[in-house]
Amino acid sequence: MSESSPTKPREDTTIRGLHVVVDGSPAAPPLLLVHGSGATGSMWAPVVPSLATKYRVITIDLPGCGRSEAASTYAVAQQADRVAKVLDELGVRNLRVVGHSSGGYVATALVESRPDLVGELVLVSTGPNPAALLPEPAIVRALTSPPFGPFVWAVRTDSMIRRGLEATAATTITVPDGAVADLRAMSYRTFRAILSANVDYLAARPVPQRLIDAGKPLLVIFGDSDPRWDPASAHHYEAVPGAELKYLRGVGHLAMLEAPDALARSILDSAVS
Repeated sequence: MSESSPTKPREDTTIRGLHVVVDGSPAAPPLLLVHGSGATGSMWAPVVPSLATKYRVITIDLPGCGRSEAASTYAVAQQADRVAKVLDELGVRNLRVVGHSSGGYVATALVESRPDLVGELVLVSTGPNPAALLPEPAIVRALTSPPFGPFVWAVRTDSMIRRGLEATAATTITVPDGAVADLRAMSYRTFRAILSANVDYLAARPVPQRLIDAGKPLLVIFGDSDPRWDPASAHHYEAVPGAELKYLRGVGHLAMLEAPDALARSILDSAVS
């Protein structure tokens, strides 16, 4: 990995109601990290130091997640629009955008609506279509699905949150305390609304089809042991001209927590700019 550039202190702020953290040199090329459903920007913490050796890393809490304010709608296109407004205020263009899981849908929608903002796209564990979704682990169903989900969600403990995340990993993980605290801030209603919006987005058009004509460099990273999305489904992205596909061996759905060094290295080594 490259030598670290001079940096200024981390920026931790709120822009247009969205919580934003910026790490790395102001002179470095910008990179945006977008988390998935039921997650927060703080889950990227293990990979930020490595990425910040090369990039000005922008981590965001999507609407209704972590320390960002709730929204009237969680439609994927509207989420992308709110992210775009934040990026406009930061004055950045031609970003490398990294989306994890359904964060990849927001990243894709950003490409669709504001191609001027996105230089390269990296999708990490992003299911390409509804058929690729695997059955949920029992603890995840208990926490998130009717009829008992609302009641379990209301009394969930930090331990339950950690166990829910661990159920989507293939290896032992350490969940940052800050991520657990941020996860507790999300309401059940918001979580279900986000899931519903993601379903609508995928049903309208699979992600690879949306990206075929985008003309953006695409890197797809998947854990070969992902229990949430069929790892073989990553090959659907090969329909996108020039797409690069990388598998992380022995890794499940949460690469940033399971194999942060390998994930960061995959992102850094594949940069075309």
